[in-house]
Amino acid sequence: MSTTDRSRSHDKPLAADAPAARYEQVKSHIRRLVESGERQAGDRLPSEQDLVTALGVSRMTANRALRELADEGLVTRVSGVGTFVAPSKPQSTLLMIAHIGDEIRSRGHEYRFETVLSQRETASVMVSNALGLAPGASVFHVICVHRENGLPVQLEDRYVNPATAPAFLEQDFSTLRPSEYLYEIVPAHDVEHVVDAGLPTRAEADLLEIRAEEPCLTLMRRTWTSGVAVTFARFVHPGSRYRLGCRFSPDLSQRQG
Repeated sequence: MSTTDRSRSHDKPLAADAPAARYEQVKSHIRRLVESGERQAGDRLPSEQDLVTALGVSRMTANRALRELADEGLVTRVSGVGTFVAPSKPQSTLLMIAHIGDEIRSRGHEYRFETVLSQRETASVMVSNALGLAPGASVFHVICVHRENGLPVQLEDRYVNPATAPAFLEQDFSTLRPSEYLYEIVPAHDVEHVVDAGLPTRAEADLLEIRAEEPCLTLMRRTWTSGVAVTFARFVHPGSRYRLGCRFSPDLSQRQG
């Protein structure tokens, strides 16, 4: 019997006539272990050899299944040690202005933040366009790092229109979050959220304590009050530590799709 024939023969015990590929069936098996609660975050999962023995698949099939689950963020593979259930990523909402400190504390975790920049400066073309200001206009600029259990999970890079919050830089941002102050004094009548994925700059990677090659999710937010732009902010999240999502009730009068 050839090597290919042996591999096919080895795979037969796992629902050979099922429409899903065998590696997808192995992935489903692992997902059921996690979703049922049988295996919790940090628990060891069956090894490739365990899956070969228990499910009757080839080593190549088991390896592909675990490799793809690792790429999807469900499992963590440690060379020479084993495969483990990955810790779940916190999820931040997209449909409302959420304060990350409140989200972190609601999970029972420790929250702290530090302000690494707070100054008045001349707006770049991008910032002045985002805030609808004249080229070279003066803006307030703050940068904060938000931490969950000591680990940086969000970099806040915020520009504020001085006309809407003239006392902004007079606040003590060692104890008061910039978002909290703005929320209290300037009502947000309109909010725009745009999400993008990409690599951080070297400075952003240093502040987030990640490799420059680690993909990040960036939420860009603009707010207006009575038609006047208040703030333009970028919130950079390491892709391995955070995710963005939401749940909402659609307007049934709109076309479904």
